Amino acid sequence: MGQLLQQMLVGTVTSLKIFVLTLLFSLPLGVLVARGRMAKSRIVSTLVNAYIMIMRGTPLILQLIFVYFAPYYIFGASYNRFTAVIVAYVINYAAYFAEIYRGGIQSIPKGQFEASEVLGFSKAHTFTHIVVPQVLKRIIPAMGNEVITLVKDTALAQTIGVAELFRVAQNASARQFSTMPIFIAGIFYFVMNAIVAKSFDQLEKKLNYYN
Repeated sequence: MGQLLQQMLVGTVTSLKIFVLTLLFSLPLGVLVARGRMAKSRIVSTLVNAYIMIMRGTPLILQLIFVYFAPYYIFGASYNRFTAVIVAYVINYAAYFAEIYRGGIQSIPKGQFEASEVLGFSKAHTFTHIVVPQVLKRIIPAMGNEVITLVKDTALAQTIGVAELFRVAQNASARQFSTMPIFIAGIFYFVMNAIVAKSFDQLEKKLNYYN
């Protein structure tokens, strides 16, 4: 059991790396995608909307396979499996985060932008000091749901052979002819998601300054 737990902790570290790196890159990328989605240029908004539809309309597992194998079949080159996982997760989650950002921004009454302009505030000041605080408060529940989903989606990395938590549990289950490693992995995922959920609950309370 001790050896099994040690192996699963190693797999958990890999899952956490996927989780952290995905958030690190997809959160800012989502802002850029949201801006493109709301761009006045029809060409830009159409292209970005097509990207979002593809990312949201196809399974992440299919995107993983495409990102990893497409370079080989198109250019005859291959690259690290872990890198492929991060690329696929980032472009997938950036699309979801972009829609959450867009919904939050568009929920702010236009009158606030007009009032800021009348008061002489710059667009940058209006966005950072007036819009962003309200948007953050409004999107926290949706962001929490997506981040929790990301924790569970790290299990899909095994599709292209990355030894994350679930793959380690599957291998151990096959060796021992037991489902116990799978259940232990479920506990690991539950604990990670409990921490994420609690963190977002605390963040939501701290941002509850309008009540």
